[in-house]
This record gives sequence, C-alpha cells and structure tokens, in this order.
Amino acid sequence: MGEERIHFDTDPSRYRHWRLAVDGPVATLTMTVDPAGGLRGDYELKLNSYDLAVDIELHDALQRLRFEHPGVKAVVITGGLDKVFCAGANIQMLATSSHAHKVGFCKFTNETRNGIEEMSKNGGQVVLAAVNGTAAGGGYELALSCDEILLVDDRTSAVSLPEVPLLAVLPGTGGLTRLVDKRHVRRDLADVFVTKAEGAKGRQALEWGLVDAIAPPSTFDELVRMRALDRAAASDRPDDADGVVLGPLERRHVVVDVDRGRGVATIVVRAFSSLLESLEACRELDGTILDLRFNEPDIGTWVLHTEGDPDQIAQADAEISGEGWLPREVRLFWGRTLKRLDQSSRTLIALVTPESCFTGTLAELALAADRTLLLDDGETSLLFTGVNDGSYLMANGLSRLETRFWGRDDELATARSLFGKALTADDALAAGLVTAAPDDLDWDDEVRLLLEERASFSPDALTGMEANLRYPGPETMETKIFARLTAWQNWIFQRPNAVGPEGALQRYGTGARPTFDRRRV
Repeated sequence: MGEERIHFDTDPSRYRHWRLAVDGPVATLTMTVDPAGGLRGDYELKLNSYDLAVDIELHDALQRLRFEHPGVKAVVITGGLDKVFCAGANIQMLATSSHAHKVGFCKFTNETRNGIEEMSKNGGQVVLAAVNGTAAGGGYELALSCDEILLVDDRTSAVSLPEVPLLAVLPGTGGLTRLVDKRHVRRDLADVFVTKAEGAKGRQALEWGLVDAIAPPSTFDELVRMRALDRAAASDRPDDADGVVLGPLERRHVVVDVDRGRGVATIVVRAFSSLLESLEACRELDGTILDLRFNEPDIGTWVLHTEGDPDQIAQADAEISGEGWLPREVRLFWGRTLKRLDQSSRTLIALVTPESCFTGTLAELALAADRTLLLDDGETSLLFTGVNDGSYLMANGLSRLETRFWGRDDELATARSLFGKALTADDALAAGLVTAAPDDLDWDDEVRLLLEERASFSPDALTGMEANLRYPGPETMETKIFARLTAWQNWIFQRPNAVGPEGALQRYGTGARPTFDRRRV
C-alpha cells in the first residue's frame, strides 16, 4: 500500500493532544493539540485543528472514562489554547488525503461523536462542551454532540460551520443534522448560520438556539463548574466503585486471517465466559474492525466465524444482562461495536459450522451479516436469546432481529418463540434466520462460489447496495448522519468545486478565490 499502518491502541501516557483530569464526580478533557503530532508530517495541526490522530486519543479517553472512572458523572470538554476551543478538521489534511481516508476519518469521527451522545443519554456520564474560544466547523460539531454547550461571551468567541462558504463541502460529522434534529434550530436560521462564515457570537448564538448558556470570562468557569455539578447530581453512577483498567489488547478472543489474493478477511471470535472476558472480546473486535477498515481497504469481504462452547457465552450474557454500571457499560460497548460492524463498507458473511458458538451476544454477528450460511449436518446450530431482542440496537433504533423481519410481524413473533432453542438447519431455514444451509457435500463449493461472486462485483456498487439493504425501518438522527449526510459528503468530496485544482479546498489560505462549475448536478 505504501502507507504506514495506522494504530488505534493508545493510553493517556502517550497522549499528545488531550489532557484528562478527574476531580470527584467531574472529569475535564482539555484539547491542546500538538501541531507536530499529526498522523502525517505534511501538515501542522494549528489552532486546535484535528486529524485522525487527535480523534483516536479522544476515543480512547472516552472509553477510559466509561470503564476506569465509574465515579465520574459529568464530563467537560474544553479547549486548552487561548481564544480557541477547536478549529475543526485540519484543512491541509483534508486537501491532501485520499478520498478513502477522508471517508474513513469522517466515519470514525461520527462514531465517536455518537458515542458522546450515548454517554449522556444512557451511560450516566453527561458531557458538556465548555466553549472557551472559537469553535469552527468540526470544533462546533464536537460541541453539538455534547448534551449542553456553554459559550464564553467575550465579543470574539463564536460558533460556526463555515464549510459551505469557505471549503465547498459540508460539515462532515453531523453538524447540519444536529442543528435541526437535535437542537431544533429553525430551518431558515440554520440556513443563514451555515452560509455565514463568521458564525454567531454570544447573545445571537443563545437566541438562535446554537448554545445553551453564555457567560462573560469573569464568570464562565463558575458557570461550567455549577452546570457540571448539577448534572452530576442526577447521575446513577456509583460514588465508590472500582473501575476496570483497560490494558493493552492481548488478542486472545479475536483472530484474523487476511487472504489478499481473494480479498477476504476471516474474523474468528472465540467464546468468553464472564463479564470481563466479554469486555475484552468486545475491545478486540472493535480494534479489529478499525484496523481492517483503515489498513486493509482492498479486503472487501469479511467472513465471520465463532468458536467455542455456547454455554460459556450464555454464562457471560447472564452477567451482561445484570444490573449496575459495569454490565450496562459492557452492553453499550457491544452495541457500539456492532454498529461499527454495520457501518463498515464491507460485505459481511457469517458461516455457522460445528465449532461455532453463535449464541446470544455472538448471534448478533449472524444477524448483522448480509448472508448467513449454516451447515446442514443435523447437529450444527445457532441459538438466539433475549439479548437479541433489544440489548443491542442498530442505528435505526431497532434490534437486528426486528430489522431482519421489518414489516413481517408474524415471522418476528415466530423467531421470538424460538429463543433459547438450538436451531439446526431445518428450523433456522424455516424461521428465516439463515440464508442457506448447504450440506457437507456442497458446503465448500457454496462458500467458494459466494466469495468469488462477491469479488467479481464493483466495490462501489456493493457499498451502496449493502448500506441500502441493512437499514430498513424508521429513520433516526443517527441514520441521517450515516446515510444521508455521509453519502452527500462523500460525493461532494470528489467534486472539482471542492478538490479540483481550482477548488475551494485547494485554494483555501492562498488568497485566491475558488472557481466553481455553476451547474447544479
């Protein structure tokens, strides 16, 4: 590939861009980006602008707040530079990165922002943005993902989404959708705001609903402290529980084999028998998905296997389904990881074989797959339980079981009636829970032909097809961000008006105005 491999494992001792401080029930994440700490050396991360390296650290810090700091009940995200909260995604990085990297970067950033919203809504850790300077583009989008936005009213600090007027692209991490869907900003005012490069300050930002509160510099820190403590008081997180340290990944539960000749990655998830083992398996699967997304772009098909004793999964799932902050966080983490699998632009094929343990949580892999094949030998089976019916929701707000049988209520009821029963080929086929069930004479040929057929299709067409088919049912803010917004942004990022030699991204900062093709397409 000719590019250095991107690594997603990090820890606070290696952070270059974020400072994490915990004071009782409130944690503060301070963004102080090292200009020389980008993923590549051909741009500088000035003015707290960010690239993937910055967001990898943010993702890691948020994970650690969830698991290592159970007593934290409110999280404040703020800027560490004078007069700057965050200037958004680095323009030079966007101008010089490949299209595939830009897409992957925006997708990962979106997933991290959605995770922030989940912390506030479901995790008992409300996240507040203390915008103590200018928040532009992705910087304001970071604030928009928080539960509250507090803006310093110093006559210079502003919030803005200047991508349309300055860069000829869209805010790439949900800014447009969150303005109107989440903050309920009036549509015409949102139109004015998004086409006004300088954005909005103080009183106007508050009146338009772009922020939740403002305060002058003299009382801003006190406003932030009081709002954080007030929100922390309503949390159900424990005061004195021990956290779980997220050490280096040991890769004990997830094994990957990449066949570059066929364009196939085989992912094997091994059985786990306890809550903490489930957490480790989830961490490993999450890291595997990210590694394959960014470092193996030519591998278009992921074959999902499981291996081990189904009873162990049932034992772990009993703990996952329990009460308390830790089981809840493990459930939420599996939910985020499975969504990351859904949102990966890869063909997903699940193969159920005699050594499999597609049970409960791991049966979600079979439901997530575009096709699931089960060996018809009279013994090989898969088993669904209550965790497959609401513990892990997709972006559309439905379980994967409900999504599979969208509009087919009788079949959904039949599938639910089979919870707890080991389903061999005849039962699984009759219930519509697998795609096909070849016998042992045909199995190898059927799998081979399926993989060869998939490799013969256009990857672009497959990406569009799979994304359309995976999300029947209602549209949510999350599906809008990953479908409507991301699709448009991906298209716009290839248009000459943005990335051509006279496009806005290429001419930004040069003093020369971009040249636009005025035709609407």
